[in-house]
Amino acid sequence: MNWPQLHAALNDLPAALLLVAVLFEAAGALLRRESLRAAGYWTLIAGVVGTGLAIGAGLMAEDVVQHSEGAHELMERHETLAFVVLGIFAVMLLWRLVRRTMSRGETTAYVVLGIIGVGVLVATAHLGGRLVFDHGLGIRTARLSEIQQERQAAGTGEAHHHAEEAGHEGTGAQAPPAN
Repeated sequence: MNWPQLHAALNDLPAALLLVAVLFEAAGALLRRESLRAAGYWTLIAGVVGTGLAIGAGLMAEDVVQHSEGAHELMERHETLAFVVLGIFAVMLLWRLVRRTMSRGETTAYVVLGIIGVGVLVATAHLGGRLVFDHGLGIRTARLSEIQQERQAAGTGEAHHHAEEAGHEGTGAQAPPAN
């Protein structure tokens, strides 16, 4: 099993589900539509379960991925925030299980907690992105070396690749120098 790849594959859907769950809840509260709140409830269940699975895969990936000490510290912060995200949304789920009907003030507090949870979720995702893009986690050291050699052999680096994708080839526009 390739735990780093599984972790990466399991991250996006739960994050989207948790965000959408909060949006459904907020819209349901504002519009007083129980159908939107029900959609938020079911989306929240799927998001919490998916978050648990993503965390499990991340814990397994931590033990097998090559990383530096600096990356390890960042990984620990990412892990801690992931557990905070799971905790916030699990509390919200329990809240919904216990309190099917909420007062206006309770609903406001519930949605505010969801917004805070989304903020922590975004911070967690940002750290995960830094682990991959700044520290190369999940990419074997040998493969990183191959990629570096491929870029050097191409002689133009990422800027040339971007220019081709943007349709600048043959237009006289020059790509900025590679770093």
